[in-house]
Amino acid sequence: METLIIKGGRPLKGNVSVSGAKNSAVALIPAALLAESTTVIENLPTIRDVHVYETILAELGAVVERRRNEMHIDAAALTNIPLPNGKIKQLRASYYLMGALLGRFGKAMIGLPGGCSLGPRPIDQHLKGFVALGAQVEQREGAIYLSAPNLKGARIYLDVVSVGATINIMLAAARAEGTTVIENAAKEPEIIDVATLLSSMGARIKGAGTDVIRIQGTQELTGCRHSIIPDRIEAGTYMIAAAATKGHVRVENVIPKHLEPVTAKLREMGVHVKEYDEALQVRGVDSTRKLDIKTLPYPGFPTDLQQPFTALLTQAEGTSLVTDNIYSSRFKHVDELCRMGATIRVEGRTAVILGSTPLIGSEVRASDLRAGAALVVAGLIAEKVTRITGVELIDRGYENLEEKLSLLGGHIWRE
Repeated sequence: METLIIKGGRPLKGNVSVSGAKNSAVALIPAALLAESTTVIENLPTIRDVHVYETILAELGAVVERRRNEMHIDAAALTNIPLPNGKIKQLRASYYLMGALLGRFGKAMIGLPGGCSLGPRPIDQHLKGFVALGAQVEQREGAIYLSAPNLKGARIYLDVVSVGATINIMLAAARAEGTTVIENAAKEPEIIDVATLLSSMGARIKGAGTDVIRIQGTQELTGCRHSIIPDRIEAGTYMIAAAATKGHVRVENVIPKHLEPVTAKLREMGVHVKEYDEALQVRGVDSTRKLDIKTLPYPGFPTDLQQPFTALLTQAEGTSLVTDNIYSSRFKHVDELCRMGATIRVEGRTAVILGSTPLIGSEVRASDLRAGAALVVAGLIAEKVTRITGVELIDRGYENLEEKLSLLGGHIWRE
């Protein structure tokens, strides 16, 4: 079992380049299966979730070739074998295979997804969409069975805003007969990224990035070349780490608009953030102000960054509040931060954080991907040495994390 070791107390300084978006990659790879020719995905992050997908695609008969940060996916000989267990359980985003295989073959059998443990994250809105398109859905023995001899476009209203459901319905609808309208759709940049790929493959999609998306399906999609957008969550993590260590970091290869909620909150604390066309420069300050954060669907503050931000707020003056309106159980990092000296209590969906609290290096465990990022930020702040286990969860979403932080002057390594 690997351990990430951090000797804290060093300000981060320098330039760091952001990789392709993890939350796009895990949807774009199954989307490529809708085409019966080769699709090339560029700017692909080298992360654990992508490696797991490679294995799954090989099981399905796709020919996959990696060339640095590119993946070539030839799905011409794809087979629709049942996937009840195995690698499917290691990947939360494996549910996108439901929409992709349903669109391609008219049926699919996929085991319920795994990934990080963040409490209940039901897929009822995904299944509601499939049923509206004409699929029969059955759940038994820990797997979802889908069957639809003829998918037909429909008007679908999502009861809750869901990135996963929006994308999954888009995948199935891309090869359905007629027009599908998704109302109360998610607006995240990753939705637009998937829509761009599907459009390049031959689907006709309007409204991606708004709350109403229209998909004109087609029976034949062809492969294309597509470059993934930068990872706004990785970029936000480095911005938070720069502020937490009172450093001076230029975060490159970003779309600043995607990070406006993070930029706004850092500035509200007193941190200096300067925007460029494809970069953000963050300069920490000696004293930061308390803050209230509420996570919301995009363009609100992202739930994926509330955990790293919580670590930063342990150093702000006064008492801060962080409310997670997306995942009520996303506070498992709090106990680990308290091991390091933080004073935090959780009241329902809200963490109450007492600031100006020195952190001391300790042995802690990442309970999920972004909790791991929070512990990395805390380790960079803390006196003495922090040892983080559960590194495999961090590897799900961050490419070369310790190498990038080391280049910024962080004292971090893996054993």
